[in-house]
Amino acid sequence: MAIIHVLDDYYLAITLLITIGYQLFFFSIAFSLKFDKLTDFAGGTNFVVLAIITLAFSGHHHARQIVASMFIMLWGARLSGFLLFRIIKTGKDDRFDDKRDKFLPFLGFWIFQMIWVWAVSLPVTVLNSPNLTRFNQPTFGTGRDIAGLILWAIGFIMESVSDVQKYRFRSNPANKGAFCGIGLFSWSRHPNYFGEIIMQFAIYMISVSPAAYGYVTGQAYKALYATILGPFFLTVLLLFVSGLTLQERPGAKKRYEAGTNWEAYSRYLHRTSILIPLPPQLYAPMPTILKRTIFLEWPIYVFDPAKHADQSKLHARDAEQGGRSEHGDPRQSVG
Repeated sequence: MAIIHVLDDYYLAITLLITIGYQLFFFSIAFSLKFDKLTDFAGGTNFVVLAIITLAFSGHHHARQIVASMFIMLWGARLSGFLLFRIIKTGKDDRFDDKRDKFLPFLGFWIFQMIWVWAVSLPVTVLNSPNLTRFNQPTFGTGRDIAGLILWAIGFIMESVSDVQKYRFRSNPANKGAFCGIGLFSWSRHPNYFGEIIMQFAIYMISVSPAAYGYVTGQAYKALYATILGPFFLTVLLLFVSGLTLQERPGAKKRYEAGTNWEAYSRYLHRTSILIPLPPQLYAPMPTILKRTIFLEWPIYVFDPAKHADQSKLHARDAEQGGRSEHGDPRQSVG
């Protein structure tokens, strides 16, 4: 099968243009109809589209290309399918309540989604490109390949299972106001994020094998290693932009001020790792210095009632309850 050369020999330009067009198409529907149901579906399926197109254009279908492409397609298809199912059940996405009617802020989200899709797809995009397929590849089954397969399977299972566990927990009316601390969430407060991160590094590990074993040289060698930007970008996104920073301290603050199962939630924060799964029996007694470093419980995530709680809300709530409070000592930070 002939190789298709389009714009550049790393497929960077064509994948960027396809991503921009794909996202703008769904943005026009979402903004015109004030329709939230296709937003995450557009993000996940975009990965599938890019992997199919670059694999088809490559002209060479080495086992490594097929596996890496299938892995990102399976991840994107499962994620988009689950999020579509969830939004159909819930009806709307609260993230867009302050953006849905504002053209530029709403478009800004979609532009960020374009960058996310294009960047995270980089390992597969470059692996499938003409500048890489012109080189021979090591037979699939190297140590990196096997490690990547195992890590990807672990990540896929973790993300899939934790998504279902949290959805079922929240769908039960008896759990209204409660927090999900069951299943994988008893070992990690965000097992789905951890699974997503290790999946992308697993795909990178498989994709970079031709360079790691000396089959690829020159600029192609550098380009393949540079695709670590993809999993690194995703990790930064989840740690500092749209993941933990939006859920940890804000979530604890909201629960503390509302007095909703605060004491139980505070104990959950103390005994459960923020991201890296670990049995609570090991995590709870761990020295704070280890939690704050190796296990990523950084100060930006920690909720300190004395510093971060809205005292006016606490006074109003205490007045309504006749002075009774579940808040405990406001001087003690949690997380």
